[in-house]
This record gives sequence, C-alpha cells and structure tokens, in this order.
Amino acid sequence: MRFFFLFFIAVPLAEMLLLFEVSDQIGGMPTLGLVVATAVIGVQVLKQQGIATLTRANERLSSGELPAQEIIEGMLLAAAGALLLTPGFITDTLGFVFLAGPLRRLIASRLLRSGIVRAAGGSNAGFAKGFGASFGGGFSDAHQGFGAETKAAGQGHRTGDIIEGELVVELVDERKNASEESVEQTEK
Repeated sequence: MRFFFLFFIAVPLAEMLLLFEVSDQIGGMPTLGLVVATAVIGVQVLKQQGIATLTRANERLSSGELPAQEIIEGMLLAAAGALLLTPGFITDTLGFVFLAGPLRRLIASRLLRSGIVRAAGGSNAGFAKGFGASFGGGFSDAHQGFGAETKAAGQGHRTGDIIEGELVVELVDERKNASEESVEQTEK
C-alpha cells in the first residue's frame, strides 16, 4: 500500500517540482520541448525494441522453448511506454532505463530468478514444437498446427483430400416473391 502512495502521490509531486525547477533554469518552452522530445524519441525506441523482443520471443517459441524472459521484457517495454508518455523527467528516466536493452534484460532475469515473476510450470508449459501459429503470422513449414501429433499417430480426422468447388449464394428478395405470388393468385 505504501508503494502505491509513493508512486501515485509522491512521484507526481516530485515531477511537478522538478518541472518547475527546470522551467526556471531554462525557460518554459524549452522545458515543454524536452518533455515532448523525450516522448517522441521514447516511442521510436520503444517500437524498435518491441519488434526485436517480439522476434526473439518468436524464435524461442519456434524452437519449443517458453519465452519467459521475452514476456517479462515485453511487460517492461509496456511499462516504459507508459512512463515515457507521462510528462516529467523522473518517469522519462525510468522509462529509458526499461528501454535500454542490457538493463531491461538484467531486470527481467532478476525478476525471474527472484520468484517475483514465475514462468508456468512443466517442461515447456504448452509451447511444444508444432504448437501452431508463430507471432509473425501464419504457419511455418515446421509447424503443423494443433492436432499434428495425433495425425502422425493415425488418430487425425483429416484425410488430406482437397475438394475444390464454388459457393454460390443467391439472395432472394421476399417482396418480389410475395408480389409474384399475388399476381399468380389473381390470374387464377
């Protein structure tokens, strides 16, 4: 509970005091420019680091490993994005710490080792080879999707036959049919 007080009350107060002090030293517009610049630069670096982390997670997932480290790093990147978009120099500094690759990896590995954040139990925790779609989208040739193991054992439902065809959908206008029926009844 004290942590929430510190984070949601003390940090914004410290941010305001620091912003006022920097504004007194360099001026209001340059201070505002610095705050906006850190947000813009941070978002660009966040995008680059996020893609790199997602690629590493996809590689680990494809090799049948649980990408626990990369998941924690992704959560730290999300926190970095939120901190960088929050105006202020303290939150920006903490956000850039989370964005720095080596520091983020160190924090993530310490969180995993400390037990504060745990990976799911089991040998691969459900991320076995042939699991299904990769993060990049689609199915790779090495992955057969769900049921590939049972299919190999002869228990699958698929026969491998492909039936080509064309689906034709005909929309029927109820009003047109009703008026044609009424015309037919009046003719009789």
